[in-house]
Amino acid sequence: MKIINKFYPHALAIFGFVFISLLYFYPVLQGKQIFQSDIAQYTGMAKEQNDFRASEHVEPYWTNSAFGGMPTYQLGAKYPHDYIGAIDDALRFLPRPADYLFLYFLGFYGLLLVLKVDPLKAFFGALAFGFSTYLIIILGVGHNAKAHAIAYMPLVIAGFILVFRRKYVLGGLLTMFATALEINANHFQMTYYLLIFLLILSGYFIYQDIKKKDHKSLLRAFGVLAIAGILAIGANATNLLATAEYASFSTRGKSELSYNPDGSSNTNSTAMSREYITEYSYGVAESLNLIAPRLFGGSNHEAVGTDSKMYEFMIGKGVPADQASDFVSGMPTYWGDQPIVAAPAYIGVVVFFLAILALFIDDRKIKYVFLSGAITALLLSWGKNFPILTDFFIDYIPMYNKFRAVSSIQVILELCFPVLAVMGLQSFFKLEKELQWKALKKAGSVALGLIVVLFLSKGLFSFSGVNDGYYLDSYGPEFVEALKGDRMSLYSADLLRSGFFILLVSGVLWLFIKSRIAQNTAIILVGLYMVADLFFVDKNYVSAKDFVSGREIEVPFQETPSDMEILKDTSIYRVFEVSGNFSSARASYFHKSIGGYHAAKPRRVQQLFDYQISKNNMEVLNMLNVKYIIQTDKEGKEFPTQNPNANGNAWFVNDVKLVNKANDEMKMLNKFDTKKAAIFNIHLYGDKFKNARLKRNLDTTGTIKIREYKPNYIKYISNNPTEGLAVFSEIYYENGWNAYIDGVKTEHFPVDYVLRALIIPGGEHTVEFRFEPQVIKTGSIITLISVAGMLLLLVGGIYYERKRSS
Repeated sequence: MKIINKFYPHALAIFGFVFISLLYFYPVLQGKQIFQSDIAQYTGMAKEQNDFRASEHVEPYWTNSAFGGMPTYQLGAKYPHDYIGAIDDALRFLPRPADYLFLYFLGFYGLLLVLKVDPLKAFFGALAFGFSTYLIIILGVGHNAKAHAIAYMPLVIAGFILVFRRKYVLGGLLTMFATALEINANHFQMTYYLLIFLLILSGYFIYQDIKKKDHKSLLRAFGVLAIAGILAIGANATNLLATAEYASFSTRGKSELSYNPDGSSNTNSTAMSREYITEYSYGVAESLNLIAPRLFGGSNHEAVGTDSKMYEFMIGKGVPADQASDFVSGMPTYWGDQPIVAAPAYIGVVVFFLAILALFIDDRKIKYVFLSGAITALLLSWGKNFPILTDFFIDYIPMYNKFRAVSSIQVILELCFPVLAVMGLQSFFKLEKELQWKALKKAGSVALGLIVVLFLSKGLFSFSGVNDGYYLDSYGPEFVEALKGDRMSLYSADLLRSGFFILLVSGVLWLFIKSRIAQNTAIILVGLYMVADLFFVDKNYVSAKDFVSGREIEVPFQETPSDMEILKDTSIYRVFEVSGNFSSARASYFHKSIGGYHAAKPRRVQQLFDYQISKNNMEVLNMLNVKYIIQTDKEGKEFPTQNPNANGNAWFVNDVKLVNKANDEMKMLNKFDTKKAAIFNIHLYGDKFKNARLKRNLDTTGTIKIREYKPNYIKYISNNPTEGLAVFSEIYYENGWNAYIDGVKTEHFPVDYVLRALIIPGGEHTVEFRFEPQVIKTGSIITLISVAGMLLLLVGGIYYERKRSS
């Protein structure tokens, strides 16, 4: 009975999380799925590998359907011995995206329990975290990996806290498995931000132990964390090693080019410029969105309603009421510093109010850890608007310059504030009545005072957005003035809304102080207000209207007449969809495309687009074997054009042009006949590929034809009178692709900036390319050993705890 009573509240909380997750995303119960734009793009990118996996029952680890060819390591590749992934699948048993919402709740609930919060308050605290607007909107747009990683953050933090509190076995096991799950979520930017917070957390405990001169416990804690971390990393070794290997090949790696596409000098050593990294920087004043959702207009597609200035403007211009109503359902009211915003990063004004309460009354020093984490995240989220700190991190903090959209570090703030809020709520009910009243007055004065100051400061803001110049030119000054009027209305309305919620919660706590309501009643009412505040804001951005039939998700792109025409050609070729502008996976769903959609594109292929293809260099399209180009006419109608000059799958050249710099490779491509000669960078590859210092006047009378194609295997038959140099229209990737002539492994090398070349002896030969990445084999061995170590520690930990408790 004691065991039942002990676990009953937690079981009830977990059941509540399941119910609420399904209730919020209730269309999943009807078999519908949420349409996520990023997932639609992913589906296009992964179509070839998924089809191959289904038919061949093996993993290709390479796809030719995007960017001319790339590894699938960041496209949902399935690795051997991914037992951590199996645990994750078991935890995410609900339909998507309810599974991620449930995971938000579950992880945060665990953190609050470690912080010794009782189940009822922890339940509402978990809901407040999960319904934080940013966490909901990323589910709406399809940032699933990001949501996945965020969901495991609280459990990693909980494990660290337990270890530093001398609960080495429980804390070590929790840290080990939570960290393994965090890494398995495969969003390294979020994991990196978590590490920043863990440094702050560790610094606090290090200070405490040094102050107590308890060096032994500190060393023991670090030993436990080290073992947990090593095994967690090892359990994900295949993915980590493969991703690290691909990173240098991607746009996250160093660029070899020292000039920009416009010819100007490029001083950045990486493909990601400072401007690109900080493009999405939160405005300093815009940060107040955290307590009033539409203070800066909300989003780029905000519904303003028929009582808006814009509606009045449209009616005044003679627009029919139904058209005007439809028009104002998605207005660009956002006027902050970021290019595009799908929703404000609103943490909830009730959460903010209770967090202030915690700072006044909670006597646990760990509150300063969460406050420091929130402040650090806020300052870093300002990006280019706070260049002193941002530039320091980009220049001196390892790996920080590998990630863009610095505003997303606010996820740490969105984790820290709900923790502080629950700490405040918990501490409030432990105070004497007199101290409760004093604390309530202080917190209320600060929170309401800020609301009043912002309300009175309305005249200090211009309410002008970065795109208003476009609207001025396109629609005229009256349109812009109506837009500004609606922005002002949203500003005032949401400040009043926030003030109202603060008064509601203050009223509940006041009633408790006056003994008008019981403690649990007060907790439930405060919790409901806290969740309702966020719930109704979230519904403005992600709701049932975003769900579609499962068929639309499984087949996100419809075959066009152009696709049908092109697919009549059963040979092996590539397609370039001009309207995709190299950033759409639509063509990848149907064809082998040179475009695609990915956060880390193959760097050199992207550079070919920026420096050559975007400037209409057809010869580069020829060497990539682009046989069809999908274009649109003046009326927007799509049509395919066949390129008769495409080089084909492979060809022999009679000359090799040697260059010393990547710049020279790229510039030579400006005007170069790739059918007759190849470009070889002797400086980068000369030492590695000795036999690439080739003869001139090579024989080109031979033929080489493709006979078999798979994503990870290509077979050719060559027939040439004498030794020749064959160039293949396949992307060169040294870490995995091996060439074989008549079954004998033969060295191949890079030419023409991105392609493969191979010296083939005279006569008839079978030429094969096999994708055999050693990193998968090495990583799998490490993963298996690490998982075995984790299992042994788990069994040993359970045995130790049972023995100790008995």
